[in-house]
Amino acid sequence: MRIIAGEFRRRLLKSPPGEATRPTPDRLREALFNVLQSRIEGASFADAYAGTGAVGIEALSRGAGPVILIERSRAAVQVIKDNLNSLGALHRARVIHGSAATYLASQRAAIVFLDPPYTLPGEYEHAFAQLEQYPPSLVIAQHATRHELPERYPGFRRTRVLRQGDNSLSFYEPAVE
Repeated sequence: MRIIAGEFRRRLLKSPPGEATRPTPDRLREALFNVLQSRIEGASFADAYAGTGAVGIEALSRGAGPVILIERSRAAVQVIKDNLNSLGALHRARVIHGSAATYLASQRAAIVFLDPPYTLPGEYEHAFAQLEQYPPSLVIAQHATRHELPERYPGFRRTRVLRQGDNSLSFYEPAVE
């Protein structure tokens, strides 16, 4: 896995051993950041359910900041820190070991990326509930294409879906009532 563009372009990232982590494919990450191109520079960014940290590190590489990475797995948190350290960027990101659904309420970011394990579809609802109090300007939820997410979550409405093979990205913005 590699960083696609920006300051850390072409740099390789480590992944935790095993199949517990499902990294966002390079092509999907590239499509995501093509959409975010005009919004990412200087934007605070939270990568919830961070796994390897590839999405958050890609955001950092493209000028986002501050970047927050939230991950429950201790092994994955260590890999994220190792990846940031190898890039000389550990001091530019905040890595939180814990449940994304718990920590999202206390982390404010302009853009939030949600990628919970596909085996836990209820995590989307928990995460959006946490974001409702201080809504970011954009929430992107990665999900299996076969698992359609709702048009609305309390306080948010879906504005776009980007499908790529087995993966999809649903873009949500605060609902204007």
